[in-house]
Amino acid sequence: MDRVRLTVAAAAAAVAALTVGIVALTSDDPAARAGEPPPLSLVLVGSGQTARDLRSASNLYERGRLAEARALFDRHRSPEARVGSAYSRWPEETIARLEELPASGVSVLHLGIAYAALGREADARNELGRVSRVAPDTPYAIRADDLLHPRMVPGLPFFVPQRPPRGALRAGLEYQRLGRPVSARRAFDEAARRAPNDPEALVAAAVGRFEKERPAAAFSRLGPLTRRFPRSQTVRFHLGLLLLWIGAADEAKTQLERAVALDRDSRFGRDAKRILDRLEGGTS
Repeated sequence: MDRVRLTVAAAAAAVAALTVGIVALTSDDPAARAGEPPPLSLVLVGSGQTARDLRSASNLYERGRLAEARALFDRHRSPEARVGSAYSRWPEETIARLEELPASGVSVLHLGIAYAALGREADARNELGRVSRVAPDTPYAIRADDLLHPRMVPGLPFFVPQRPPRGALRAGLEYQRLGRPVSARRAFDEAARRAPNDPEALVAAAVGRFEKERPAAAFSRLGPLTRRFPRSQTVRFHLGLLLLWIGAADEAKTQLERAVALDRDSRFGRDAKRILDRLEGGTS
């Protein structure tokens, strides 16, 4: 449960320091930005030689050692390696190489970021909006949405279980951890179908429907649960969390305070109090 606690605590801190959005990546003077390589957002998993090489290449890239990074990226042919190779040729060859790649989450996201870094905001928005259609069940879609909605907390809100999760709820949590929101939503929906009167499963299904482009899909399910389960901490806590995610801090405080009032000594009560302390400038 330590991962869950870190997640909810980070949500409060993130309100004061939201992600860099697309507008911040663009420039009034594209020529001035052209010499500054944009950030890489590669998802690198595994412990094999390819993953090690790509991690090393990414670190070199971040340190501005583009030629060394390029040599490592060029050893491999994965989508991530080819994107890294294109970026390490910034700016002369980057766009042309990215445009030649097959459409994937990593390639479309990074084409959008590259367009933004060159001041081509309309093209950047088009590509970033396309990521969720090309690869909706990936961390790349989540990152694209962060850039398109910089006034919201980065990432997606996590469902926080009240008790050790099993079955579909456990699967949904694992999918969330892996950055697979579509699979998480399906797992949580299955949990709600199996337990239609369990507020925990119903809350998970609501949280799983949160999308930055359409947050109402989650709120329309979660809000009515406050009337159906008026003394449920999980309902109040998650409603506060989702309100926090969209930047509605005052409304979030109200719901989190109600969660604390229901049982200040439970895990939800303690976590809600921790977030409230952060929002009020205190310490956790």
